[in-house]
Amino acid sequence: MIIISVRENPDYTSKAIEYFQRIWASPASMKVYEDSIKNSIDATNPLPQWYLLMEEDAVVGCAGLITNDFISRMDLYPWVCAIYIDENHRGNNYGSLLMEKAKTDAREGGFSNLYLCTDHVGYYEKYGFEHIGTGYHPWGDSSRIYSIEV
Repeated sequence: MIIISVRENPDYTSKAIEYFQRIWASPASMKVYEDSIKNSIDATNPLPQWYLLMEEDAVVGCAGLITNDFISRMDLYPWVCAIYIDENHRGNNYGSLLMEKAKTDAREGGFSNLYLCTDHVGYYEKYGFEHIGTGYHPWGDSSRIYSIEV
């Protein structure tokens, strides 16, 4: 397994857009991923970053490192988002590889903490994330917020 940073490997831009859209986008949000991934390539600051988890030539997972994950706590950043491992590759701790890459890039970007929002309870705690509160999304839902030092 290798992690590809799309910023460091812009040849993967189209593959990343297609994968993130397939996994995360609705018809109304397709452009969100396309625009963010394309504009991350030449960004002058450390965010956003988009990652693909590759097994040989196949994408088997993804994650992002972004300024805000559509949540009310805009005072907190960066956020690891869109963590996904294909179902047939789950159970191998591959998500931790993506989290570690996000932590490394956050630290190298000058940040001291990394955040995430999720409805999962018990998964991220295994990797050192601590529940710090609740945040609210523009569409009316809420999510648990987690933090970890990088």
